[in-house]
Amino acid sequence: MSAGSSSRNQSVCIHDTAVVEDGVELADGVEVGPNAVIYSGTRLGRGVRVAANAVLGQRPTKAKSSTLQVASDLPGLRIGDGTTIGVGAVVYAGTVIAEDCYIADGAQVRERCTVGRGVIIGHSATVENDCIIGDRTRIQTGAYITAHSVLEDDVFIAPMVTTTNDNFMGRTEARFSARKGVTAKKGSRIGANAVILPGVTIGQEAVVAAGSVVTKDVPPYSKVMGVPARVVGEVREEQLIYLRR
Repeated sequence: MSAGSSSRNQSVCIHDTAVVEDGVELADGVEVGPNAVIYSGTRLGRGVRVAANAVLGQRPTKAKSSTLQVASDLPGLRIGDGTTIGVGAVVYAGTVIAEDCYIADGAQVRERCTVGRGVIIGHSATVENDCIIGDRTRIQTGAYITAHSVLEDDVFIAPMVTTTNDNFMGRTEARFSARKGVTAKKGSRIGANAVILPGVTIGQEAVVAAGSVVTKDVPPYSKVMGVPARVVGEVREEQLIYLRR
């Protein structure tokens, strides 16, 4: 554990093997587990729990061949009251995580993301850079949320869902202007192993069946399935959080 100007108080519990850099702000009731690393500029709210081997405030790097633009001036990571960070999870600088979230073991949340209240990001799930995740959204084990995606409030992402943002699969210069993440509107649900193509919008309260490949926008309140996915019905009224207007 580093010494110096980190903001701490007597109610904070930091394991002897954790590394907390100078310039970290820790509110009342924070717990930091063995071998966790918290980089300078990170701010943890009241009652935040950080499990063993987690890394908070990581700065992005890239491969020599990568076209990713890496920002050097990211603000510090912000984590709201009552949030739990699991074993080995990595959360990057420039991201804001609201209150009462759960970032599970091995999950990763990249830079410049905004994560709403009560969100669950499951074991080994990845949320790439510049994503917006709404309140109470659940992202289950192994799901992949591509960069520049928007998941609104109360969205459900089942295990192993894959979202995409590059129709050119890394070739030709045209891909740079055509990249676009996925949008999932309020209350929508995406089943296990579904694949959502770049720029697709899943409508409010829509349901995507497991294993589907979604190539075009899904209408609100509809159910789609298949490869490619097609509308097969409507979501029943008793299942709706957001009623039709």
